Amino acid sequence: MSNLPLTFACCRYDRMEAIREGSVAIEGVDLTCLTLKSGRDVFDRMVGGQEFDVAELSASEFVSLAGAGNNPFVALPVFPSRVFRHGYIFVNTRAGIRSPKDLEGKRVGVPLYTQTAALWARGHLSHQFGVDLDTIQWVQGAVEDAGTHGKPHAPPLLRPVKIEQNHSDVSLGVMLARGEIDALLGSRKPETFGRDPNVARLFPNYRALERELYQTARIFPIMHLIAIRRSLYERHRWLATSFYKAFVESKRRARARMRYGGSLSTMLPWLLAEIEEIDTVFGGDAFPYGVEPNRPTLEVLVRYMVEQYFIARPIPIDDLFAPIQGDFGN
Repeated sequence: MSNLPLTFACCRYDRMEAIREGSVAIEGVDLTCLTLKSGRDVFDRMVGGQEFDVAELSASEFVSLAGAGNNPFVALPVFPSRVFRHGYIFVNTRAGIRSPKDLEGKRVGVPLYTQTAALWARGHLSHQFGVDLDTIQWVQGAVEDAGTHGKPHAPPLLRPVKIEQNHSDVSLGVMLARGEIDALLGSRKPETFGRDPNVARLFPNYRALERELYQTARIFPIMHLIAIRRSLYERHRWLATSFYKAFVESKRRARARMRYGGSLSTMLPWLLAEIEEIDTVFGGDAFPYGVEPNRPTLEVLVRYMVEQYFIARPIPIDDLFAPIQGDFGN
């Protein structure tokens, strides 16, 4: 039987590089890899038009589709993007925000209210610091440019939230520096951070807070997962295992390359020292695949989505992912 010709769209990650370059093959598949610059672009094209057979997808967008029913995708427990979020909450220093509770009643910018990064940040603010999210006026728009952040196709929220769209001719980053919004949270630093003295982090000690979150609750926020078009999966269920096996092997090779001391794989002078610290905290692999190693994080993701009106009720974690046949590690 000849291989299936399939497309796979993803941003550039070291853990996906062996698949992109072809040194790790997908059994039974002739794969065309498409490397896009923006995750938002991948998501909009996958959800909006199913342009790819397999693709990186926003975790919250996938779970929202699952909650709405008739999800056109199935997910693999492969998580190419994970980022702690305490360090991505910024304030205008003139807004009188000295603690997280001071965000209540303020105007807070966000690229998309439904963005996974924003979901995680709001959940942390609510659960760890007691912030009443319903008191906040959310201002939605792009962080670096005027206008919107992508063209998402996520299902609508189940309850109205105070969200206004930025219709000005400047970015949220500039609005923050000017004091037109009081704070900003999302997936990246605004361009005004480090340039304008009025823009600062809410949590200067963010790294300690993020480390504590993992050590106490085993939460390392998941941003993206891998999705397969359901119509394709229903015809070829073996694809879930074939892709998962390859993703695990590709990550294994990336970890080995990262740990090679003869020449550093990235332009980080103390990379190996950082790896030693990460091994101490995460037990050797900060990016495990599979459901079980990620169950605490996934359960909190689903809980936050219920609390923030994305889905009506919790979805069992095992119901979110296609079954994998065999044990290939994580």
